[in-house]
Amino acid sequence: MLFFIPFNLNFRTQVPVEKQKHDTIDYNSKVLLLGSCFAEHIGGKFNYFKFDTVLNPFGILFHPKAIENLVTDAVNERVFGADDVFFVNEQWHSFDAHSKLSHSDKTVLIDTLNSNVKATKSNLENCSHVIITLGTAWVYRFIEDDRIVANCHKVPQKKFLKQLLSISEIRLALESIMALIHDLNPNAKFVFTVSPVRHLKDGVIENTRSKSHLLSAIHEVVDSNLSASYFPSYEIVMDELRDYRFYAEDMVHPSNLAIDFIWKQFCDSWFGSDTFTIMKDVELIQKGLAHKPFNSESEAHLKFLNTLQEKMAALVLKLPKIRF
Repeated sequence: MLFFIPFNLNFRTQVPVEKQKHDTIDYNSKVLLLGSCFAEHIGGKFNYFKFDTVLNPFGILFHPKAIENLVTDAVNERVFGADDVFFVNEQWHSFDAHSKLSHSDKTVLIDTLNSNVKATKSNLENCSHVIITLGTAWVYRFIEDDRIVANCHKVPQKKFLKQLLSISEIRLALESIMALIHDLNPNAKFVFTVSPVRHLKDGVIENTRSKSHLLSAIHEVVDSNLSASYFPSYEIVMDELRDYRFYAEDMVHPSNLAIDFIWKQFCDSWFGSDTFTIMKDVELIQKGLAHKPFNSESEAHLKFLNTLQEKMAALVLKLPKIRF
């Protein structure tokens, strides 16, 4: 039996990604990325291609209140002291920062927090774009002093109250972030996105509720603010890729292939043709630097290294900020 197969048959749902016509990102841009672990993945791409970027100065921040607190602290130049850190599991921690900043030495942690506050304010004053990736609307409130923390640092759960931020609370947090940054830097542009990472520890239904609150709040903000845009990372994974082969082994995080696909979509949306040309040159050099020869003393390899150095010098001459 023969079946008619239409030539326009499409085996996936394509998520439309809007091409930005103004305020695009190029090698003159200064990009600050804040938010969830997915921000780390995209930030890694920016770093690989040698854009002028700063990624999560206080480490991964999963929810909007944590990002709001960071921006507030930076704008107000908060000074962290001994009362702002605590000791548990053989390390000193801050409830306002990710565990990657934690340290066995109390003074080192406090100095790092204060240094990063100053650096964050400088980045906010000078950035052209702020990319904010929200991971969850679930937050933990430390009962002892009634404040929402950025990270629990494995402190016993009985010391916290778990809460779901409402759409209104998230919207107010995002508006506060934008207002604080615009007071320092009126020309900053914002790109909001929702992480496709599934927070299944909260529960499947709870994760869906959380993502829906984030999405609704972001769109309320974007719809009423010309300096804000939305990039559909979440929808690309949920609707366009839509297959477990695009997840890592934990079935929670997107796979490298999925991240590459999202990055391509982001580039197509936010970068112009001149930027793509430079990115190709950077990638060629990066692959050359990663190359491992069979014989490092061979004439062919030495010639290859000389050519690579010439390409690097030419690109650095054109874009002095780039460092390999």
